[in-house]
Amino acid sequence: MTPDRRRFLVMGLDGGTFDLLDPLFAAGKLPFLAAQVRDGFSAPLTSVFPPKTIPAWYSFATGLDPGTLGIFGFTEPDGGPGKSRLIHTYRPADALWDHLSRRGRTVGVLNFPLRTPGPVNGFFVPGMFSDDLQAYPADLAPRIRAELGAEPYLPELPPFRASDRAAWMELANRSVDQRRRVARSLIERYRPEFLFVLFRETDRVEHQHWAELSRPVGEFAPDLLSFWEGVDRALADIDAAFRAAGGPAVTLVISDHGHGAAMTDFFTNRWLLERGYLSFTNGGDPWRRRVVSRLLLGIDRVPGLTALLAPIADRLQGGRRRERFAQAMTGDASFETMAARIDWKRTVAFSYPVPEGIYLNPYGPPLTPERRAEIVARLRKELEEYPEARIEVFEPREIYRGVRNEQAPAVLLRINCLETESRMDFAYPHPMLHHRPGYFYGSGVHRMDGILIASGAGVQARGRSPEAFSLLDIAPTVLEGMAVPVPAAMSGRSLAGRLAGTAV
Repeated sequence: MTPDRRRFLVMGLDGGTFDLLDPLFAAGKLPFLAAQVRDGFSAPLTSVFPPKTIPAWYSFATGLDPGTLGIFGFTEPDGGPGKSRLIHTYRPADALWDHLSRRGRTVGVLNFPLRTPGPVNGFFVPGMFSDDLQAYPADLAPRIRAELGAEPYLPELPPFRASDRAAWMELANRSVDQRRRVARSLIERYRPEFLFVLFRETDRVEHQHWAELSRPVGEFAPDLLSFWEGVDRALADIDAAFRAAGGPAVTLVISDHGHGAAMTDFFTNRWLLERGYLSFTNGGDPWRRRVVSRLLLGIDRVPGLTALLAPIADRLQGGRRRERFAQAMTGDASFETMAARIDWKRTVAFSYPVPEGIYLNPYGPPLTPERRAEIVARLRKELEEYPEARIEVFEPREIYRGVRNEQAPAVLLRINCLETESRMDFAYPHPMLHHRPGYFYGSGVHRMDGILIASGAGVQARGRSPEAFSLLDIAPTVLEGMAVPVPAAMSGRSLAGRLAGTAV
């Protein structure tokens, strides 16, 4: 692929992983994606850390890592202990579609997780954070509504409940197909030179049903197999429409991170409490929570009783009335509620609002740089020596090109290669929950390696690369492929030569 002008279609499968796709390819179930792998180039695509939807997709869009963006999760500190707000935008950084727009390239963005769309040379329809359909230009949202008719626009799936599985999976299928139809319509209207389309539904399905998706393909439930076949058809249809618009085109199918089994949980604030970094006033957490959590863990280990917990937990999910009932029974163990019980004058460190991060307390006596360094060194030593898990500890400056210190945690944790999910709440009485209860919602959790599948003009058919590339490489690859200068501030490197088979 030479650096002359190309058109680029980038389709995002949130949470996509070859661990799931390769068995489906072998079973002949995903003909479009299998053909892209066979006739093009594919490789693992390493996410940023933490490998979460918002920092990952924002890093993809801007070519900047989370430290440079100051975005480490879905939320950021706001207004005092236990207070946070949703991340709404990657601004003031520019996304690759901003760079393309300034060079006169027509761009399209569909379902990117953003609150409000910004002006581009083309169209922008955000998703996930949008309660109602918004779009740029202003007249686009009414047009999409008119085309959908009585069908509501679906930016994000609702919370999952096992008792509503059939309806929820049907909604996931409709959402994928709606994305397909809207993308085709926008391609025909705008004929974009660059188009990004995100399918968030894949991640949501994997979170809930990974235990089933990790079985042999022949044992998949029909609704899960049908869902993935629908995703494959949607990708094929969007790709065909984009190529029909004319001109040399490259298709990239990427994911923001991978997926795998959630085996255990680590309650970071419990560990900090045990080690004396965090202190409570007034006796700490509610006695009801301690008693009930021990009882539930005990019941979950008794054959025959485990099956009783799942439907009870399912009925307590969703809706404020159910949440109030659950809290009345067990006490609220969220960090937001427990923050009022924390002694902020004596507390040294806590985990909030990013579960993979530990923050030094800014609400107590000021810490000198020497004291901060001493605490970080002690945290690292004690966490790395923790006997019940393999905990990797990173300071932001060690893994990011730049660091916005006012937003960054003091350290970031990766536990058991992400098989262990980091938790901020106080729901269980010990830091390490080795036996993840069957009544927990979801069986999947994020992994570092996602997917890169490239095909089209100038992409050589070279099969699967054993070398993993970076999510941060995608923005410079697209810019170079579309003959637009790559900003020096971007953290990644263009893969144009790799895709063409000319790089050393």
